[in-house]
Amino acid sequence: MNGPIYLDYNATTPVDPAVVEAMVPYLFERFGNASSSHAYGREAHDALDRARSQLSNLIGSRPDEIVFTGGGSESDNLAIKGAVFAGLDRRPHVITTAVEHPAVLNTVRYLQRRFGVDATFLPVDQYGLLQPEQVANALRPETVLVSIMHANNEVGTLQPIAEISARTRDAGVLLHVDTAQAVGKIPIDVDALGVDLLTVAGHKLYAPKGIGALYVRRGTQLEPLVHGSGQEHGLRAGTENISSIVALGMAAEIAGRELAAGKAHQLSHLRKRLHGLLEERIPGVMLNGHPTRRLPNTLNVSLPGVIGQDVLSHAPEVAASTGAACHSGLVEPSAVLLAMGLSPERALGALRLSLGRWSTEQEVVQAGDALARAYSEVAAAAPATPF
Repeated sequence: MNGPIYLDYNATTPVDPAVVEAMVPYLFERFGNASSSHAYGREAHDALDRARSQLSNLIGSRPDEIVFTGGGSESDNLAIKGAVFAGLDRRPHVITTAVEHPAVLNTVRYLQRRFGVDATFLPVDQYGLLQPEQVANALRPETVLVSIMHANNEVGTLQPIAEISARTRDAGVLLHVDTAQAVGKIPIDVDALGVDLLTVAGHKLYAPKGIGALYVRRGTQLEPLVHGSGQEHGLRAGTENISSIVALGMAAEIAGRELAAGKAHQLSHLRKRLHGLLEERIPGVMLNGHPTRRLPNTLNVSLPGVIGQDVLSHAPEVAASTGAACHSGLVEPSAVLLAMGLSPERALGALRLSLGRWSTEQEVVQAGDALARAYSEVAAAAPATPF
């Protein structure tokens, strides 16, 4: 990969060349509408069916339980709004956590504001972990949905989804899980997890941006957000984006092969190597997130006495993210890290380093050297402030 060393795979992934190869014909000679009855339409419909099977094989579902969407955020909206709108005859209650993606948090807040939906935002511990009993204790007779991400996009902590689903099933409550960061990185099986709704985002899986999917367990009642013709089992109207759907299907097939070949172990090795290099070169570096219940590719660390963005600015050869957001020139600490109980200073010093399919040992060593050098430069320019 040309340019800086890319350590921001959790933000987005490059499109795999094999995915591009699979989708290109459906932009040109195989351009048919999947609803048409002639040869062009049948060809498109066959491609649609094949992509459903490829994605369902990756997550252990039935093909007819896959609904293609315009991305992970749309899938989250369809799951949450769809479940709530199906239960608006009573005042529904929703449970989520304080560390969810904005596509979940802002959707729930919208439902509170616009429809008077009651919501519980559960706290997490210092590792970003939720305990199943917290969910059980928050359930009410009017609860219609629990929405919890499988893997946190900032720190990589994995939630105990199977244990949580045991509580929601006993209560007859739907469980939605955003697996945008987990699908393709760790094995996913919807039955083993016990989920009713599951979000997939294509651009986290080496497919293009603008394509996603929602797994909807058979029998789950949702109200559609986009009305029109009956595409996607009546849950998402509009002529299907066949080329991007083909791309997502191929991306899912490749991800399944890579998981079977042990790619997760390779990424875990590289992550640990990078962590070790930073610990050797930067005294006092602190791991954020759970030490073991974590994605294989995600390393979030806080560097003492500095602002993470300043370190990245001094290391232009590394493309990564920080634990902060910049608004109108002001650097603000990550809401996720603050919700985990980190101090604002420690949150501001955070770096998120996420590896992926084309990360190499050489890149990890080079990135470790560059970040350590940049840290020394930044720390020397201002007195260190212990966290």
